[in-house]
Amino acid sequence: MATVMAATAAERAVLEEEFRWLLHDEVHAVLRQLQDILKEASLRFTLPGSGTEGPAKQENFILGSCGTDQVKGVLTLQGDALSQADVNLKMPRNNQLLHFAFREDKQWKLQQIQDARNHVSQAIYLLTSRDESYQFKTGAEVLKLMDAVMLQLTRARNRLTTPATLTLPEIAASGLTRMFAPALPSDLLVNVYINLNKLCLTVYQLHALQPNSTKNFRPAGGAVLHSPGAMFEWGSQRLEVSHVHKVECVVPWLNDALVYFTVSLQLCQQLKDKVSVFSSYWSYRPF
Repeated sequence: MATVMAATAAERAVLEEEFRWLLHDEVHAVLRQLQDILKEASLRFTLPGSGTEGPAKQENFILGSCGTDQVKGVLTLQGDALSQADVNLKMPRNNQLLHFAFREDKQWKLQQIQDARNHVSQAIYLLTSRDESYQFKTGAEVLKLMDAVMLQLTRARNRLTTPATLTLPEIAASGLTRMFAPALPSDLLVNVYINLNKLCLTVYQLHALQPNSTKNFRPAGGAVLHSPGAMFEWGSQRLEVSHVHKVECVVPWLNDALVYFTVSLQLCQQLKDKVSVFSSYWSYRPF
């Protein structure tokens, strides 16, 4: 097919009519479809008391791992917060069983879910700001809107697929360590995060390095999951990770949200591709 610039007058007339239809009709059809999909996604992030149906329901998830039975437990998720955690840890050396749970007056907000929800809300706001009565005049205008929506959707997806990298001192200083009753022993650290469609719990067992230790002390940097042998300094002590126990559970509605993000990003890209076909000639030509 001849390029737009090389097209005959008749071809240009046909292309011009196609582009007019794209700007005036198909763009709004895609925007409606995107709004419907993202509204479904936003329902997956329902907050307590945010709707007429009352608080978000509590969901219990059994923690498990194919590689270890050292840690077992149940996490209770309510919207964007952990409302309860009930964990049993079998100590490797003496098989002592430790039990710890959230204090009844405490909840732990999951920042990843909060951030993902906020990015979805921003994407919906961008789409609704161009309602049916709005007339797009250039292809560049459509591309700019799609880029802005895709940025928010990419950020929402990344918050669920890319957990924060934390240093061991940052985990030790986290308020999560003060959520439990009885209090966690000083040689345990706990971290909770989202990874894709999974809610993950990591328990680190520590031991103190003696002042006369011959080990070369090298503090570990940030990581999603630290390995045995990782070292850090906390207060006046130098500590080393001796054991790492990671367990997880699948959260179905997180998987739904990720699917909605992927489908929405594909729709945005398809619309961008259609508009770009005409952009070399009509991007800045108003209709």
